[in-house]
Amino acid sequence: MDLLIILASFVFALGILITFHELGHYVVARLCGVKVLRFSLGFGKALYTRRAGKDQTEWVLATIPLGGYVKMLDEREGDVAPNELARAFNRQPVAKRMAIVAAGPIANFLLAILFYWALFVVGVPALKPYVAEPAAKTLAASAGLRDGDFIRKFDDREVSSWQDLHWMLLARAVEHGAVNLEVEDARGNLSIKKLDFAGLQDDDVEKNFFETVGIRPYEPKRPPVVTEILPQSAAAEAGLMAGDEILSIDSQPMLSPRSVIDVVRVNPGKTLTFDISRSGQLLKISLSLKAEAHKGKMVGRLGAGIGVDPREVERLRTTVKYSIIDAVGESLDKTWQTTVFTLKMMGKMIIGELSWKNISGPVTIADFAGKSAKQGPMPYIEFLALISISLGVLNMLPIPLLDGGHLMYYIAETIKGSPVSDYVMEIGSRIGFALLLGLMAFAFYNDINRLLTS
Repeated sequence: MDLLIILASFVFALGILITFHELGHYVVARLCGVKVLRFSLGFGKALYTRRAGKDQTEWVLATIPLGGYVKMLDEREGDVAPNELARAFNRQPVAKRMAIVAAGPIANFLLAILFYWALFVVGVPALKPYVAEPAAKTLAASAGLRDGDFIRKFDDREVSSWQDLHWMLLARAVEHGAVNLEVEDARGNLSIKKLDFAGLQDDDVEKNFFETVGIRPYEPKRPPVVTEILPQSAAAEAGLMAGDEILSIDSQPMLSPRSVIDVVRVNPGKTLTFDISRSGQLLKISLSLKAEAHKGKMVGRLGAGIGVDPREVERLRTTVKYSIIDAVGESLDKTWQTTVFTLKMMGKMIIGELSWKNISGPVTIADFAGKSAKQGPMPYIEFLALISISLGVLNMLPIPLLDGGHLMYYIAETIKGSPVSDYVMEIGSRIGFALLLGLMAFAFYNDINRLLTS
């Protein structure tokens, strides 16, 4: 069932994003008076073909759903009747050709804006930006953040949710800059805390970012609650039940889910005594933890989901929601910030400041598609917006064979006053093909490596 959800959500995502991208090319081509011969979703053998419209455009659904194309009338690809020369793509002014080529990536950015706008109008469930006590010697501890602090502003920007804070911190960390946080403590006092990422290492950004920074969501100081029991687990064998409150482990008070996890992890294979409250009754349960290998060392496994009292969780929840008009500005800003962040990450990978292991291929994207789909429509729509931006950014890169590569040729044509020679375009196509093939191979390698090491 999980595999079906992953495949269905992945194929649907590709269908939406590719369709919008190619529609961008198609619509602007038609507006510019260019004849469109074929609109294809996918590559390879056609599964479905239909001719429609005044120009009898071929609408094709093909076997390989990893892209698509719009084929236009062009003298470079075949003979063109004299009466249709004015409708050939290659006969159009360079400004029109640039508009047609750029329309695909722009359509992806517009789709992301539409998705974010819809999310902001409906309302996005989120956590309020309260932070937990930072670990000693972390950046947050050095900045003076304390348990239960509420982050009101990130420099001069309002922080609407924990997710918003998460994104802002990561974007600033990539720049290795500093940020002033306006903080409200548990007593309502306001202060400014400076968080400086100057000494942050690139490995910290990639692997252990929030552990190094020391910022994580606040957890209510109440006994943690068992939310689920996995079959054939240590918790199931000991008789632990969903709804049990874990008061202490080996007489050590448990005040948050994190405290349970921390104790369990460092006691692989050991037998611990759990003091629990079940429907108001106090019980002692002797529980033998299982031991599992994780990142080269043995850790304890309980086999139970641990959470907090739902009433406490509700107190920390919020909904990020804007009016129809305000949501336009917020969606534009979100798309812009995500685009800039994506470009910065790409730039740092190119110059070697970030590892190329961050590149994801279709397997990883399909996995995220399935996970977000299982969480509900809103996380899935947010996933679609993010991937649509990534697709738009990728296609705008100045690599031959991509839309950005064609734009590069047209810019050169505008500067020199004549089209780039066929020889230069042929060499560029070979280089572009090699680059894209290498990129795809690296992405697949990363996907397989993640599967083997996860």
